[in-house]
Amino acid sequence: MTRFWCSVSKIPFTFWVLVFAICGYLFPWLFTWNWEGWELREAISPLVQVIMFGMGVTMTFADFSRVLKMPRAVLIGIVCQYSIMPFLAWWFASMFQLETEVAAGLILIGSCPGGVSSNVIAYIARANVPLSVTMTASSTLLSPFVTPLVMKFWADQYVSIEFLPMMRSIFLMILVPVLLGLLANRYAHQIVEKIIGILPVIAMFAICVIIAITIALAKNELATVGLALLGAAVCQNATGYVLGYGVARCLKLNQRDCRTVALEVGIQNGGMATGLAIHVLKSPVIALGSAVFGPWSAISSSVLASYWKRSSSAELKSES
Repeated sequence: MTRFWCSVSKIPFTFWVLVFAICGYLFPWLFTWNWEGWELREAISPLVQVIMFGMGVTMTFADFSRVLKMPRAVLIGIVCQYSIMPFLAWWFASMFQLETEVAAGLILIGSCPGGVSSNVIAYIARANVPLSVTMTASSTLLSPFVTPLVMKFWADQYVSIEFLPMMRSIFLMILVPVLLGLLANRYAHQIVEKIIGILPVIAMFAICVIIAITIALAKNELATVGLALLGAAVCQNATGYVLGYGVARCLKLNQRDCRTVALEVGIQNGGMATGLAIHVLKSPVIALGSAVFGPWSAISSSVLASYWKRSSSAELKSES
């Protein structure tokens, strides 16, 4: 999986995310048109499936079997993932007095599994890449069951959460494409090798379009709550890094594993959150949480990874 997202990292991903986000805000008609009753928002779910298929083809069954080799670190990471981030979302939504659906959107992004870009960020940060891949794979595998449960607990006070429809949607939108990609890599590896080079670009384009559609659909609401939502997302993201690292450190994980847990906790699957907001909760306003959190976490995680990379190099020089 690292090979896949290392290719993405060679492209100015954050730049294009910001370009599409600005276009979605300034030219919403580009991303809200419909053709004979078909609206562009309906493309969000297929785009997420494409992203998750791309993730799946870079995985192997060994990514899951590694849970048996490092069960304690994986368990710590997953528990932190699904407990720290939704709680922080609820906490900061209350502190920043976010409106009902906006608060639910921040909780939704906090209730999703690790982001698919966390593996290359872990690579840059000199963290434990196999652990990062295993945590992402495992949290994604658990998401059809855990995400609706967490949302029911934290967000039901804001919007009505129906457990089974959300579970079914996550299964079809996330788990099925990942499993299909996994099987394609296992049984059609030669074909996968031919297309693996273009998948990062496709994934990047899909993420950018999803963000642009989301912002275009909820432009008016974003103009009203944008600064408050950004403030809450920044605090949630930063505190997620700190608590993820701190909890892992308190539980005696080594430094590389602590960095890995911090990144997995702080980086969320924004595409999944957007798909659920639009197709299950039927609210572009709820999708604003992922539209704001996603680009910011891309910036913050890159900065954090660069810092950790420099500190690791300094430590190696001092040791020599």
